[in-house]
Amino acid sequence: MQVIPFENLLLAFVPAAAVIAILHLWSRDAKEALYGFGRMLLQLSIIGYFLIYLFEANTGWFVLAVLAVMVMVASWISLRTIKLARTVLYPVALLSVLLGGGVTLLIIVQGVLALDVWYAPRYVIPLAGMIFAASMTSISLAGERYMAERTRGEDYIAARSTALKAALIPITNSLFAVGLVSLPGMMTGQILSGVSPLVAARYQIMVMCMMYAAAGLSAALFLLLLKGREVDLPED
Repeated sequence: MQVIPFENLLLAFVPAAAVIAILHLWSRDAKEALYGFGRMLLQLSIIGYFLIYLFEANTGWFVLAVLAVMVMVASWISLRTIKLARTVLYPVALLSVLLGGGVTLLIIVQGVLALDVWYAPRYVIPLAGMIFAASMTSISLAGERYMAERTRGEDYIAARSTALKAALIPITNSLFAVGLVSLPGMMTGQILSGVSPLVAARYQIMVMCMMYAAAGLSAALFLLLLKGREVDLPED
């Protein structure tokens, strides 16, 4: 695969900077976007070096520790859009990501890929990242929509149904668009590295299934566990 020179990489920031400029002009509130890009650069720079060490270490306990950190961070970030104290809902989010994402990851690495070494970091860590990110996003969307519906006076059942549908909109749109509008990241990366498009398509099918499952299971668990933990919201 072609190595991207740093000076060429800078060009990728030009259209992103244009979006940030528009956001600033329209809302005078581009701080979050700038902060997000700053964190992205720092985190990806660090993780690039860290993954080299992780792949060489190749120990099960170390991989489990990394997965635990991923679950805890994803659970915390998933509550960013919910206007309640994070400490109140964090155990709910943590359990939802752990079960919804963890079960999906286990099925993929042991059932679909049937890895000889269950903790093979070159497979487990990237796949876990995609799965826990899907869980995180779905919980964030589900929680925000659920709270909005409950504030409007909807009962628990109606709010839960609406929230789950809203949480699945991004991944459902991806199901419709994949192969027609977009070639997702894993498939594109494999094709660029010389893998047969037919093999890459199988991996992408696996990825779409696991992300839909992780998103749906985590959001459903979160909404089920959320009942009775609301603050200052109307009762059923």
